[in-house]
Amino acid sequence: MTTTAATSAPAGAPAGAPATAAAREAAELVAERYRLVEEADRPEVWIGLRPPQDVAGDVARALAARAAGEHLPLAGTLFAVKNNIDVAGLPTTAACPAFGYEPAQDAAVVRRLKQAGAVVMGSTNLDQFATGLVGTRSPYGAVRHAEDPARISGGSSSGSGVAVALGFVDFALGTDTAGSGRVPAALHGLYGVKPTKGVVPSTGVVPACRTQDVVTTMSRDLGLARLAASVMAGIDDGDARSRASAPLRPAGLDRVVGYAPAEQLGELAPGWAEAYAGAVRQFEQRGFRAVPVDVEPFLAAASLLYDGAFVAERYTAVGAFVDAHRDAVDPTVGRIIAAAGQIPAHRVFADQEFLDGCTRRARSVFATVDALVLPTTTFHPTLAEVEADPVGANSRMGRFTNFVNLLDLSALAVPAGRVDGLPFGVQLVGGTFEDDRLVDVAREGGFGDC
Repeated sequence: MTTTAATSAPAGAPAGAPATAAAREAAELVAERYRLVEEADRPEVWIGLRPPQDVAGDVARALAARAAGEHLPLAGTLFAVKNNIDVAGLPTTAACPAFGYEPAQDAAVVRRLKQAGAVVMGSTNLDQFATGLVGTRSPYGAVRHAEDPARISGGSSSGSGVAVALGFVDFALGTDTAGSGRVPAALHGLYGVKPTKGVVPSTGVVPACRTQDVVTTMSRDLGLARLAASVMAGIDDGDARSRASAPLRPAGLDRVVGYAPAEQLGELAPGWAEAYAGAVRQFEQRGFRAVPVDVEPFLAAASLLYDGAFVAERYTAVGAFVDAHRDAVDPTVGRIIAAAGQIPAHRVFADQEFLDGCTRRARSVFATVDALVLPTTTFHPTLAEVEADPVGANSRMGRFTNFVNLLDLSALAVPAGRVDGLPFGVQLVGGTFEDDRLVDVAREGGFGDC
């Protein structure tokens, strides 16, 4: 980590604090959060942790400004940032120290959150170059699950998920190309907001697959997760793919959800199929009509992200660096990215044609349902299971998440109870630009705060 002051609480009001009351409130808040960090003893969560006195000073200034009448909807909140997203003053490494650099400015999303009063606490660990759904592919250490340290945290936004789950921060930023913001949220009983591609700009984000990457939010509070995502949204000149949200159908719910038939779920962890069925029943009990949906077109699209030509975009992002620094790169990540560089260009066009057909069929589904309810992932492996089969375990975890960005859809991971003592989650998948509709579906279905 970039500071050795991580476990020392601020002694009192930070120097130059703009108001005594705000300084006192900030000092107490920050002292409590750094006490939690110290007691949890989870150093693998962080890559960079800011000195507490600096954090307290920023919080005090935000609280004082809000008290003076400024519109700062996130004042008093602390957030963590996945370390492939630039934060000025902290190195960006993407979990590869040899790749690291000192960003001159904040990523667009970080800047917007700060302008709304939120304060960065630190930067978090991840699967290297955001390649993985397990949270173990990092030289900074495998990120252990917040409740069961023998199990994975889920990745690639592993540190961000655990930082929220352990109460260090109010919300955290991840990135989600194949499910990397939703999987750790589901495994920790958090809300994970995966906006429609381009609605949140990626300026200042180290790409995994630039055309498929989305900055996401995680929080224990649905309203906060969605608010943070809304604050980050909007076109930015640094991201040519950024776009304004433009819902394609009227607001309001038809109160219809789709679900996957049992025979299309595939292998789930013991008890998870029953928990999933229970989530669908909850929607019905809340007045929704639940209809079966053929999810094969979605699953077929999902296979393209790693087993098709689209993985070549990972080579475009960091392939030259990986080729030149194989000794500095996680072996599994290195193999995936290096192999992606051998994919011929004609496969991209063939896969895109196939994907176009999947997209057409998917859009017909969202013309008739408010959301498609699916398990977020398929099982919660131990660290040992992932070590024994790193690629196979990772592939299983992305069964229901890999297709969402390829098909230009929105998604929201929500907690849906516990199985065998650990969190279980489902995701709501919606059409393009239907991010707010998904929040309404979650709340109306009893899966979110009102």
